[in-house]
Amino acid sequence: MSNEDETRKGTLYGFLAYLAWGMFPLYFHALIPAGPWEILAHRILWTLLLCVVLLGVTRHLGFLRSLFGDLKRLGAISIAAVLIAINWVVYVLAVTTGHVTEAALGYFLNPLVTVMLGVLVLGEKLRRMQWLAVAIGVIACVYLAVDYGSPPWISVGLALSFAAYGLMKKRVGGRLTALEGLTAETVVLAPFAAVMLVWLGATGRSTWSGNGSWHPLLLALSGVATAIPLLLFAAAARRIPLSTIGLLQFMTPVMQLLCGVLVLGETMSAGRWVGLGLVWIALVVLTADSLAQARRTRRARRATPLETSAADPT
Repeated sequence: MSNEDETRKGTLYGFLAYLAWGMFPLYFHALIPAGPWEILAHRILWTLLLCVVLLGVTRHLGFLRSLFGDLKRLGAISIAAVLIAINWVVYVLAVTTGHVTEAALGYFLNPLVTVMLGVLVLGEKLRRMQWLAVAIGVIACVYLAVDYGSPPWISVGLALSFAAYGLMKKRVGGRLTALEGLTAETVVLAPFAAVMLVWLGATGRSTWSGNGSWHPLLLALSGVATAIPLLLFAAAARRIPLSTIGLLQFMTPVMQLLCGVLVLGETMSAGRWVGLGLVWIALVVLTADSLAQARRTRRARRATPLETSAADPT
């Protein structure tokens, strides 16, 4: 298959992944009256079941033995698992309590928080335009905190948890595929999820029964809803440049915002639109700088062989 065909397929996979993530508010809203902790528990266990089936079919379950023999890597994966669980439960809490627009803002903020973690934790150096984007993002957060009357905890919580999750995944490295990584994380979280469901059932708070035939099916399908976009994203990341991935990722919070305002009936005050506008300006600056840097890198790579041949007469 040609590179052009691979790029086209990768773009399609990325589009479908971000489209699915963008529709998550509608899916999780449909799970009401289940609360965020019940949804989290079902999401963990059904995702684990699906991952085990897929790995069993492809005969790759053996990676778990080596994983549990490496305590350092298992520790990093456990931290990543806790961070993604926090992200999931905060997101579902936002959807089920009518704060989808705040959740969307969190994912708009995520690239800026990721850049800041790179500076604070990994000691990375920022270019001037990146500093400008981060500064605008900080101003937006302060403005929104003043406008809300309190810090935008949902937005900041989602951005911080997902950025920190990405940092831990970077620490784990590329030794696990997307499916293996998700399996490992849900294995770590499964005991908590099982205890949670038992407790909900024992206290009469489980919504599994008594809410129509579709409700338990939708809860069970949360595993498919979690795993499929991630696998599509992994397939896209292997085929298309990071810059394309970066542009596609903005589909998700835009769609989440539209779902919140147009479908779920949430309102956006003028102050929130101003704060969101500041975040968008920061993202435009950050994206423009990333694209310019990518062009400079490509030009440098193309120039290197020419310079070498000119210096070497043989």
